[in-house]
This record gives sequence, structure tokens and C-alpha cells, in this order.
Amino acid sequence: MDVALTQSIVSTATALASREAADAVQVTVLKKALDTQETAAATLLATLPQPPLATEGPLGTQLNTYA
Repeated sequence: MDVALTQSIVSTATALASREAADAVQVTVLKKALDTQETAAATLLATLPQPPLATEGPLGTQLNTYA
């Protein structure tokens, strides 16, 4: 058996395993960052004042159900 080939296979397998672990960590960090942004955006949207509904005029008071 070729020792150099065996060492090459082992080093490749080790590199792949380490890359998979790094990818998993990066995905976890990304998910946490997205969750944080979601929370911040929801908070900002909740603080916006709600505009009053239209009670007169053609805009916002009629619904065309045939369109």
C-alpha cells in the first residue's frame, strides 16, 4: 500500500470534516443574525403610527371586486 496515498486520503478527509464544521458554525451565526434583524424590524414596524382609514372620497373607500 502506498503510504503517500494513504496520507493524502487522510488529510483530505480531515480537511473536509473541518470545512463541514466551519460551514455549520457559519450557518448558525447567520441564522442568529437574521433572527436579530427580524426582531429589530418587527420592533421598528410596531412603533410606526397607524394611518387613519379613509372615510370619504374615491380612494380607499371602495373595492372593485371585478378587477
